[in-house]
Amino acid sequence: MIWSSPVQEFHFSNLVTLPQMHLAITMDRKKTIKVWNCQDRDALAVLPMPQPCYCMEAYLTKDGPFLMVGDAAGDIYTFTLPGLRDVSKVTAFQYGIVLLHCSPDKKWVFACGTYSRTLPQVFLTESLLRPSEGSDPLSTFLPHKLCASACWTPKVKNRITLMSQSSTGKKTEFITFDLTTKKTGGQTVIQAYEIASFQVAAHLKCPIWMGASDGYMIVFTSGPYLLLFSITGFLLQRFEDHQAAINNFWVVCMILLHCFLI
Repeated sequence: MIWSSPVQEFHFSNLVTLPQMHLAITMDRKKTIKVWNCQDRDALAVLPMPQPCYCMEAYLTKDGPFLMVGDAAGDIYTFTLPGLRDVSKVTAFQYGIVLLHCSPDKKWVFACGTYSRTLPQVFLTESLLRPSEGSDPLSTFLPHKLCASACWTPKVKNRITLMSQSSTGKKTEFITFDLTTKKTGGQTVIQAYEIASFQVAAHLKCPIWMGASDGYMIVFTSGPYLLLFSITGFLLQRFEDHQAAINNFWVVCMILLHCFLI
């Protein structure tokens, strides 16, 4: 099946999909969210936002489908799908949110702001879906600044790897955390344990893209090269099959990569 939306008055600035429900969600330059069923010409729901939104994440839980949106004011909105009914609004940062990733098991939500000196946060998804009046959602900070990218590992669902880069781009570090919840004093708290980290050699070109699969390996780009490292910094393999710089890739499984070149 091939479907296309009607031509829009304003350019799209973001797009996410929920394949399980055949939904596409768009954000345009007028700060309007639209939900499409990939069949009809009319949107299922339309919602104007008060601020520009830099990132969206659609996901399916046992409670149904939801959309999370991070905006320029540092707020995380959670809406139902496809109706875009408001569930919660949380102020995560004083600056815009540029990274918003839900863990493979939908238990955790990673958020990172535009201001590089701000520590990224991990939220318990349930506290965003079932907000308690008068109390903040359950979250914790990950103690590393200058976060440029991050990804969860599909096979170790509570594990996330951050890519931290200096403002000059000359220093890159990968840090891997395991997340868990713990009952203490009658309250639930999130604990983040740093289990591994390493710095990329200075002679390598600054990585732009990264991925992870089994929880113990990281793949990232360096110019035209793909480098496969252990989370502790041991070089496992170097792929030199491309002549031009790698523009993007997807980690499909532990060993299969799809690459697009400039």
